[in-house]
Amino acid sequence: MMLYSLLALAYAFLYLPIVVMIVFSFNASNLVTVWGGFSTKWYGELLHDQKVLDAAWLSLKVAMTSATLSTVLGTLAAVALVRFHRFTGRTLFTGMVTAPLVMPEVITGLALLLLFVAMEHAFGWPAGRSMTTIVIAHTTFSLSFVTVVVRSRLAQMDASLEEAAMDLGARPLRVFMTITLPLIMPALLAGWLLAFTLSIDDVVISAFVSGPGATPLPIVIFSKVRLGVNPEINALATIVVALVGIAMAIAGRVALGREQSRRV
Repeated sequence: MMLYSLLALAYAFLYLPIVVMIVFSFNASNLVTVWGGFSTKWYGELLHDQKVLDAAWLSLKVAMTSATLSTVLGTLAAVALVRFHRFTGRTLFTGMVTAPLVMPEVITGLALLLLFVAMEHAFGWPAGRSMTTIVIAHTTFSLSFVTVVVRSRLAQMDASLEEAAMDLGARPLRVFMTITLPLIMPALLAGWLLAFTLSIDDVVISAFVSGPGATPLPIVIFSKVRLGVNPEINALATIVVALVGIAMAIAGRVALGREQSRRV
């Protein structure tokens, strides 16, 4: 009984604030801590806030682009680390891939900012802080997480399946596309979702590499919260939670379908 009580307290500590936030997003009062009746007016106000809408659209584009790039690059890095056991510079390559996992975000953001400034002075690109710089920055730290996820799946996969396909005359690229890729697809999906979530959620690195013409949603939320929390922010956060929940449900359904098809 004590174990269930502790488990309930742990879940309440984690999820009760989210539930309260969702409930107060339907608050009719202008005060976030005073319940004034049920209303959906803050969702309507949110849809008329062009600054928030532009920031949300920018964050969505950045997250999808950086997650896709991170998945491609992270998968290639994982294949190199697992399938090619010894090559020149392996230790350095491993350190460079995993460095963003342990590097403080403020250091990563400052380093990327200095890099972009130096590149702009030397080559004229990228011109200012824009969506391009945000995508590059988010891809830089997200691909490390994708590499770890895909690498663990590749390490557990039976390499004899690939060897059998090559013995039957299949080229390495065909083996990867027809054998390896379907088997590691759940890891790719998990890595993509993780990179997408990290990009949507990032504040520190985005603060360094974003500019006045490209402000992602977390920066807008942070700037609004500094002036005080209002029910419009609760409504925005509720929409984000709903979208993440839907994405996770779809991902779980796809992964379950693939696992069932494999067993058949």
